[in-house]
Amino acid sequence: MVERPAADTGNQGVAQLRQGFEGQVLLPDQDGYDQARRVWNAIVDRRPAVIARCGSPSDVAAAVRFAVDRDLEIGVRCGGHSVLGLSVPEGGLMVDLSLLRSVRVDPDRRRASVAGGAVLGDLDRASQPFGLATTSGNVSDTGVGGLTLGGGMGWLARQFGLACDNVTRLQVVTADGELVAASEEENPDLFWGLRGGGGNFGVVTEFEFELHPVGTAALIAELFYTLADAPRVLRGWRDLIAEAPRQATLTAWTGTAGDWPVLPVEHRFSPLASVGYIWVGQPDQGRDFVRELGKLARPLAERVEELTYLELQTIDDAKHRQPMRRYWKGHYLRELPDEAIEAFLARGQADGNGDLELLPYGGFQSYRGAIAEVGEDETAFSHRDALVEFVAVAAWTDPAEDEARMSAARRWAGAIEPFASGVYVNDLADEGEEGVRRAYSPQKLARLAALKRSYDPDNRFHLNHNIRPG
Repeated sequence: MVERPAADTGNQGVAQLRQGFEGQVLLPDQDGYDQARRVWNAIVDRRPAVIARCGSPSDVAAAVRFAVDRDLEIGVRCGGHSVLGLSVPEGGLMVDLSLLRSVRVDPDRRRASVAGGAVLGDLDRASQPFGLATTSGNVSDTGVGGLTLGGGMGWLARQFGLACDNVTRLQVVTADGELVAASEEENPDLFWGLRGGGGNFGVVTEFEFELHPVGTAALIAELFYTLADAPRVLRGWRDLIAEAPRQATLTAWTGTAGDWPVLPVEHRFSPLASVGYIWVGQPDQGRDFVRELGKLARPLAERVEELTYLELQTIDDAKHRQPMRRYWKGHYLRELPDEAIEAFLARGQADGNGDLELLPYGGFQSYRGAIAEVGEDETAFSHRDALVEFVAVAAWTDPAEDEARMSAARRWAGAIEPFASGVYVNDLADEGEEGVRRAYSPQKLARLAALKRSYDPDNRFHLNHNIRPG
């Protein structure tokens, strides 16, 4: 990324921006500025020259034009869950969409119109009273925009495709400050690129999603094992993916257990593995699959819990609201050979003697189903042939541990990489252009670069996993 000096925004220019602005324009010396620049990753501590808290699409357009006229870097904030904090430009302009959170549901058409600053919980809470939902992630504070533009994996994806597969129309502010629509009929090239191409082409101010009748019930199943039993259990878990009902998203995890009541006392705070699944639909039907998992080996403990879909979608919220320093690395795997399972369970330790306190935890999540049935050329999203997604996650509080924590995650991902077929763009961290090349096929990357040249030839929207204009 090219370093740009902070431009002089000027009191007169800011005053002009504020004229007719429906939201709030914040400067560094104003109340609310420090709160507005904070994001999910506590490592990020940058100071934008201006924060434009937009109250309407016209505010977004005005903010983009203001930044372009003054050569300010543009960061776009929705939920703020980028591990690199890309929405916070040092000395630039943050387009803060967090005031734009309305969701309108038409239950008869099964459509939801979602403002660009909405988070996943907003969408779920609006659609669930009708027993409807669409694919979204599993932390309710995550921004709808960032998740969807990169693809959007969630617990409904094996049934109904990714979040981007369920988008029917978007409204976008482009680099020239114009508001345009994108759909199959309107600017179809832009519609193609926004479904998986990330935030490279503009600021989305509204999404329209297809909704599905999913009911309101869900089930979590998780079986815990020692590392001695884990290899054969993971091999059996892998073989079940092909025959698993689409209501089930299979999950596997390894890490250091906490003081979890479900576990026998002697296995708390020790390295363990688990396999299981998330089921969206009638829990009675979902329980049948627990028996298949139980045949793999006798577990140390198991957790099978019925809950509502809204509870499922918020169950991990608490740990993501904590002010933690964060880092992750990810891969897609088209196949999961035994050697990859062994590398997964080793957590990046060559000799097994690493400091457990500094090691990340990580997991696999199953794909296929409806994800793989969307044509490869229908959207910019790539790697629809993935069997599983792998992510290694580190979260800590002490800045002195930054390098050790991030290095441990890199080692683990490095051990998995020989078996990888690509990477999910929303899992990218600090890989730069090399990561972007792994996120897309060469053909798609060339098409995205040409699209970038059409809609953002000066690469104004480059604070993202950037696709340079072709």
